[in-house]
Amino acid sequence: MTDITMRPDAQAPAEGFATGGVRDYFELLKPRVMSLVVFSGFAGMIVAPGHIHPVLALTAILCIAVAAGASGAINMWYERDIDRMMQRTRNRPLPEGRVDPDEALSFGVVLTVGSVMLMGLAVNWVAAGLLALASFVYVFVYTIWLKRRTPQNIVIGGASGAFPPMIGWAAVTRDVSIASIILFLLIFMWTPPHFWALALFRNGDYAKAGVPMLPVVSGERETKKQMLVYTLLLFPIAVAPYFVGIAGLAYLAGSVVLGGLFVALAVQVWYDRTDKAAKQMFVFSILYLFLLLSLLIGEQLAGPLARLP
Repeated sequence: MTDITMRPDAQAPAEGFATGGVRDYFELLKPRVMSLVVFSGFAGMIVAPGHIHPVLALTAILCIAVAAGASGAINMWYERDIDRMMQRTRNRPLPEGRVDPDEALSFGVVLTVGSVMLMGLAVNWVAAGLLALASFVYVFVYTIWLKRRTPQNIVIGGASGAFPPMIGWAAVTRDVSIASIILFLLIFMWTPPHFWALALFRNGDYAKAGVPMLPVVSGERETKKQMLVYTLLLFPIAVAPYFVGIAGLAYLAGSVVLGGLFVALAVQVWYDRTDKAAKQMFVFSILYLFLLLSLLIGEQLAGPLARLP
C-alpha cells in the first residue's frame, strides 16, 4: 500500500499577503460539488414520509450546503500543496495566493460548527449528528487520512458525499431507515466509477502530485475493471427505491434505462484505449445521478398535483 504524506504546510510565496474577496471565499466552498450535495439532500427530504415546515426545510438545506462547502474549504486548505501541482486545481484561491491559508481554515471550521449547531437547534439533532459525521468523514477520513495513502481513498472516504439524502430524510423523520440507507448506498456505489473515470483521463495530474489514485497505483486495466464491477453493483441498488416504496413506476423505468446506459459506458471504457470513453462516462455519471434524483423528486411532487381538482 502506498504511503504518500506531503506536508500541507508547504507555502507559496504569496501566502500571508492574500486579501481574498467574496468571490474567492465562495470558490473555496466548491460550489459545483455543493450543488449536487444540496440536490441529493433535497431528494431525501422530499421522499421522506411526514411533514416539515417550509422554513425548517430551507434551514436544513442551508445547513447541508454550508457544511458541504465548509468541508471543501478545509480540504482546499489541507491540499493546497498538491493543488499547485495539478492542472485541474492550480488556479484555486489558495494555490494562487488569493486567500490566506489560516483564514481559509478558520472559515471552514467556523462554518462547519455553525451549520451543525444550527441544524441541531432549529431542525433536530439526528440530522445534525449525520451532518457532523459527513463532515468528519470528508475532512479526517478522506482528506487527511486516506487520500495520500491508499487507492481506496475514494471508496471509503467517498461515503461523506452519500450522507446528504440521509440527512434530508432525518430532517423530516428524525430517524434513519432502510429507505434512507438505500439512498446512501446509491450515491456511495456511484462515487467510485464517477471519480475513477475522472482519474483515468487526469492520471498524469495525480501521478505528478503523488496522489495514489487507482489508475496511478494499479494501472488503467484494473481501474476499468473496478469501474465495471461498481456499475454492475449499482444497478440493483438504483432500482431498490421502487421496491421499498419511496419511488414509482416512472422511477423504476428510468433507473433501469439509466443503469443500463451506465453499465454500457463502463463496458465501452473497458475496451477503449483512449481517454474518450472515460470522459464520456464522467460526464454521463453526473447526468445519471441528477436524473435519478429528479425522478424521485418529480414523482413525489406530481402526486399532490395529480390530486388537485
